[in-house]
Amino acid sequence: MATNIDNLLLEHLRAIRGDVGDLREDVRELRYRVSSIESALGSVRRELSETHADVLITHGRSDRLDERIHRIESRLDLSQ
Repeated sequence: MATNIDNLLLEHLRAIRGDVGDLREDVRELRYRVSSIESALGSVRRELSETHADVLITHGRSDRLDERIHRIESRLDLSQ
């Protein structure tokens, strides 16, 4: 009877070991994928920051053009 219990216990332990091995592989893959996502997110943040800087430069240029147009209109008495 004890031998049957031992065999049953060993069988369950082997199944658990196999499941744990599968879980380790899944976790390894998930870590790799999360790392890839984090890297891609970093690239998106960097590009967004660069785009924001470009927008600020464009707004600055637009503001300077508005000032120049206003001065030109004032000199030509075109302002209302």
